[in-house]
Amino acid sequence: MGEGKLILLVEDDPDHELLTIRALKKSNIANDIRVARDGEEAINMLLSEDGLRPQVVLLDLKLPKIDGLEVLRRIRENEATRMLPIVVLTSSDEERDVVRSYQLGVNSYIRKPVNFTDFAEATRQLGLYWLVLNECPPTV
Repeated sequence: MGEGKLILLVEDDPDHELLTIRALKKSNIANDIRVARDGEEAINMLLSEDGLRPQVVLLDLKLPKIDGLEVLRRIRENEATRMLPIVVLTSSDEERDVVRSYQLGVNSYIRKPVNFTDFAEATRQLGLYWLVLNECPPTV
């Protein structure tokens, strides 16, 4: 069932990007992972005329150019992307970031584990849920 499922990973830390991709691929969950390395690139990829329609967006909050909360806000206010599943995957432990993310319509908020093994397992479970178990709304 993982065939043709696209993930958009919005992550500016090359180490976190590599770990996330490695964990997803090791679990044979995702075939196609696109990466945006800042908020502006993510918005351009999703909101352009022929924008990506991933199965899930994994969104870091601490991003250059446009932060993750603003990316989330813009995705949710756009009719074509309003219902995209978005998971905040961040190292932020600020309670206000959790609250604001949910106010803006995030589907899930996950704090990145520090330990590699825990990070890989959390990513595997995340991919399993959002790419295999979760039923997404039809794309517009």
